[in-house]
Amino acid sequence: MVTLNILDQSPIRKGGTAAEAIANTIDLARHAERLGYSRYWLAEHHNTSSFAGSAPEVLIDAVAAATSHIRVGSGGIMLPHYSPLKVAECSRVLETLYPGRIDLGMGRAPGGDQRTTRALQPGPQAYDIGVFPQQVELLRQFLEDSTGLQGEAGGFPASHPYIGLHATPRGPGIPELWMLGSGGDGALIAAQFGMAYCFAHFINQDAGTQPLELYRRNFRPSRDLTTPKGAIAVSVTVAGTEEEAKRIASSRNLWVMHLLQNRAGAFPSIEEALDYPYTDEDRVMLRAIEQRGFAGTPEQVRARLLALGEAHGVDEFTILTITYDQKDRVRSYELLAEAMGITSAA
Repeated sequence: MVTLNILDQSPIRKGGTAAEAIANTIDLARHAERLGYSRYWLAEHHNTSSFAGSAPEVLIDAVAAATSHIRVGSGGIMLPHYSPLKVAECSRVLETLYPGRIDLGMGRAPGGDQRTTRALQPGPQAYDIGVFPQQVELLRQFLEDSTGLQGEAGGFPASHPYIGLHATPRGPGIPELWMLGSGGDGALIAAQFGMAYCFAHFINQDAGTQPLELYRRNFRPSRDLTTPKGAIAVSVTVAGTEEEAKRIASSRNLWVMHLLQNRAGAFPSIEEALDYPYTDEDRVMLRAIEQRGFAGTPEQVRARLLALGEAHGVDEFTILTITYDQKDRVRSYELLAEAMGITSAA
């Protein structure tokens, strides 16, 4: 049984606004629930004119309020920027508001440039990336403690300096914890803590199957998860014909090219992408970019996803689709849901 999820970066189109991008996020989430998608994840990006999603914990609330049963979460919280206690408390509020529906995906990436990373620092010195595993451990301990677990059952050990300090509001339920990553480091941390792991294929296709293999090989059972649980995040564009899918995908492909050239902005129109004066060097880059995602008919994309899942040993796919027009994005997710045979659990 295949599971389909959505990763939404709340893209801003050229000529559009951030308010429009967030309204599109809410609209797409409602469609996703109707179509049978299992999770709807919100990304974190900073200091960018490309994406409106800088605060996933806020968007999670908006999406969960606009839907009734689909799981909603972060894809992901960039934990090095934040105090584990603060992330735990945001998650506790969301879990209290929407019990049993919240996912907490986290990652190590900054979600912005170095200057922005410095501005996000909580004080004169940022958390070193080397302490990321300790941040993950503290976050889990705060979440477990908030449900009343203590000692060997969970939470903090008896000698921990944070004994008696609680993430509030306290109560039952812990968000489902996911580690997101595009390489081996995130996979190993997920394995160490017995968390679910989602591999960002759309970022690092060249990593092959190694991240998920590392994850499974080193997985340690935890209170939350006794066996490995993996997913793969893939860039997908689906349309009625292969030609139309590639035409729609040209907008995102041009944006990715500009991103790699350090001049990304809002997402260009299809017409701009098709009429763009590509140099020979641009065309070489563009061909490589086109290989990083799947664009085609429902049958073509279904076959490629199933083959990818078999190679990586997963049957859960987190789908990232960015189009210039919202109707094309909604239609792409509709066609994929039909092709993969998922239905709403409502």
